[in-house]
Amino acid sequence: MHVNKIRFRNYAAAAGVLLSVASINANAQSDNQAWVTDELSTYVRSGPTDGYRIIGTLNAGEQVDVLETSGNYTRVRNSDGNAVWVLSEELQQTPSAVEQLPALEAQVEELTAELDGINEDWEQRVSSMTETLEVRERRIAELEASNQELDSQAEQSRQQVRGLQARLETQEEDLLMRYFMYGGGVAGAGLLVGLIVPHLPRRRKKRDRWF
Repeated sequence: MHVNKIRFRNYAAAAGVLLSVASINANAQSDNQAWVTDELSTYVRSGPTDGYRIIGTLNAGEQVDVLETSGNYTRVRNSDGNAVWVLSEELQQTPSAVEQLPALEAQVEELTAELDGINEDWEQRVSSMTETLEVRERRIAELEASNQELDSQAEQSRQQVRGLQARLETQEEDLLMRYFMYGGGVAGAGLLVGLIVPHLPRRRKKRDRWF
């Protein structure tokens, strides 16, 4: 779609160039040249009024050299070198379409070839950019998938850490309970010994005798 728009703009530009070329060609013509109108072949006379006899015709679009003007007529010299009079309104100051057509067709072909080259270059660039974009999109998708996998692994690790912390806290509580029970047992045994020892019978000491 983007390439078609570019192509349309290029052909519009080419048409503008051709119109400009035609205008420049028209302005560049010499003042002593004229062309028979494209609409018809016209009769020519031997003098500058309708009273002079018709002596021939000029073909539509034929180029002539302007010699002089008198009233409504203009004296011209045709391609055969004959000087004749023709109505001024049947002459025009720009080349006929018949004469302009080959040059315009050649310019159109040249511009068309140039525009085709430009369009081909643009299509290659667009294709390259599209491929680059697709590669980047695939890379982004791969990175997103990898990130999701890492997030999942991180969450599993956090859950394992929480489980280990809970087990450690439980083991610490069990250890404290064991220490408490062991200390209580030692204290109880000491108290029991303290109660029993006073009631044990004591041995009498033997006196040493001298003979």
